Order: sequence, then structure tokens, then C-alpha cells
Amino acid sequence: NLHLYSGPILEFSRPGATVGPSAETTTGVPSLGSPLLPTQKDREEKALALRRLLYCFIPLLSSSFQNCPDSLRANATKSDWLRNLFLPNITIFMDRSYFNDSEWDRLEHFAPPFGFMELNYSLVKEVISMLPPKPFQQILLASSNNGSSSKIPPQCISCAVVGNGGILNNSGMGQEIDSHDYVFRVSGAVINGYEKDVGTKTSFYGFTAYSLVASIMTLGSRGFKKIPRGKDIKYIHFLEGERDYEWLKALLLNKDVRKGFLDIYGRKPRERFEEAFDLDRYHVIHPDFLRYMKNRFLRSKNLDRSYWRIYRPTTGAFLLLTALHLCDRVSAYCYITEGFQKYSDHYYDKTWKRLIFYTNHDFDLEKRVWKRLHDENIMKLYQHS
Repeated sequence: NLHLYSGPILEFSRPGATVGPSAETTTGVPSLGSPLLPTQKDREEKALALRRLLYCFIPLLSSSFQNCPDSLRANATKSDWLRNLFLPNITIFMDRSYFNDSEWDRLEHFAPPFGFMELNYSLVKEVISMLPPKPFQQILLASSNNGSSSKIPPQCISCAVVGNGGILNNSGMGQEIDSHDYVFRVSGAVINGYEKDVGTKTSFYGFTAYSLVASIMTLGSRGFKKIPRGKDIKYIHFLEGERDYEWLKALLLNKDVRKGFLDIYGRKPRERFEEAFDLDRYHVIHPDFLRYMKNRFLRSKNLDRSYWRIYRPTTGAFLLLTALHLCDRVSAYCYITEGFQKYSDHYYDKTWKRLIFYTNHDFDLEKRVWKRLHDENIMKLYQHS
């Protein structure tokens, strides 16, 4: 098993299953071969291992991390809390080079979205086989002429991650948000009418299949009638389970989605993208990375309860942690903070709405983690003055 993870982390798997070395138990870079006479499968797996080993070094060669001495990665190495949690060179995105029978067997032990447990093998294989190899895992390169008014050196990649929380309403933070090199937005990313608070720039749009289609259906009257589009916008898809694979299959093939899998929100997923759909700008998060984010940063006590199976971090949390592994400097807006009770659920709410703590998420944990990341100078959390 070939991973870039280290350190023991508790994981849940199918009862009675035998779980081999995984992201939570492998230390360093694993062996690249077997002492036995290699078969064709051995050679293929060795080639895959070498490619993954190469990914360890690609960020050092292709990004600006080494030119930003006070990046969040540098600060993480100074933190007793994060030093052994934060893995800057981890594999983030899934593509067909990461899928084979042994990978299926390994990931089948983990419940979606953290693995393939109880998913249809043929469906997963078909979808992943359509995802072209990504030449780089670290996909951000800050422009040397970003036009930012900040004092951040151009070689440092600055990112704003904008959630949907009500704390940003009447904040006037739009210009500050747009001053970053890249702006990440998630799910119901309403902009029209809220430009002064949330800005206008979008570089990345993160979503699950459900959060995308449901946001368009419910927020059309608020101005979110279509997903962010533009030749430079990239998409980050967090696959929750079977319905995401069915929806993504229909998107990739430009066909109708299978009945019963979000079809009530529109039969043809490609219509949500129109001319904006481009596989080079479409990124699917690897289940290993989702599990890494859950286990290392957001391991909720809900995982020790009878309903552990339904727990996962929020889509906004996944997006923020992804940005923390892609950027040198991160500012988070619209994320839950102390005093959240003073604000409506969303910044675009017409009337005040209480934030509901659903069982499948742990908002209190996310609140504490965001505050600690802010306090340890890993990111800047907007907390309203």
C-alpha cells in the first residue's frame, strides 16, 4: 500500500474486516517492490509507487513554497499540535492512475466519503477511469503580478476561503477578499447583491453533487441561479457516496443522470456547467485525503457513538482544509466562530435564521479548530470586530 501519510490514527472499518497498512499506519515512503519475481501487476504497482514518490518532490519544484519562508507550512512545523499532523506533500486529488484492484480492496474497508465501502465496483471504476492524470498535486502558482494592495510578497500564494455564514453580512470585507491571489467559494456561493461583503472574485468552487444542485434550486431567487463560471475557475468535487458517482458519471459522459440519483434537480448535470466544463479544471478529492482531514483535524466524538457512520466534516470544512494544503497564506471568512449565535445562519438570509447543529456534523469542533488554527498563526479567521 502506497501512501504519503504517517502516524497512527484511529479508523473505523467494516466489522470483521482485516485492514492492512493504510494512511494511518504507514510511516515514511513504503517499499517499492517485492523480493519475489515481479509479475505484470507488480511492475504496474511499482510504477505507481514511483509516481507517488515523485509527487513528494513535485511541490518543491513547481510551487512557491520554498520562496515563502513564513508560509503556513513553516508555521505548522513550529506548532507542537500541528507538527505531526500536517502533511504538506500529501496526495489530494484522485485520478485514474490511483485506481486498481488493490486500491479498491484497501479503500473498500472505509465508509464513503472516506472510502468505497458498499459502493458498486463497476461504477467507481468507470468514473475514476475517466479522470485524467493530474501532472501536479500542488496546482497553485501565484501570479507575480497579482495587483494586490497587500504587503504579501508575490512569491507567497494568498487565498481567501469564503463560506456561507451570516457573520459576513454587512462586513464590508469584499475588497479584502478579492485582494487575495485566489478565492475559494463553496456550495451556495451567492454574490449578486452582496459584493461589498463577499467580493466578486472566484478561483475555486467546491461542492458535493447534492450541495451544488440543491443550492441552485433553493437560492435561485437570491441570485444563485448557476454555478460560478469562467475560463479560469476550477472546480473541486467532494464525492459523498453513490449519488455523487452516478452524478459525476452523467456529467463526464454528458448524459442524463440515473433515475433516483438527484435527477429531480435536473436530468443533465452538464447543463450546470455549459461551456465552462473542462476536465483540466475539474478536480476530484481523493478519499484518502478526506479521511486524513477527518482523522487528523476533525476527529469528532461522534465517531465513538452509535451513529458514527453518518458523521463527516462540513463541505465548507473540507474546502478550507484543502486550501490550507494548497496555499501559503489563508484567510477564512464566513466560518463559525465564538459568538455565532449573534448572526444568522447565512449571510444571504433575508430574515434571521438560527444555525442548526445537525448530527452528521460537529460545528462545535470545527469552531474550536478554526480558532486554534488562527491562534497558532496558521490562518487568519475573520471573527468580526
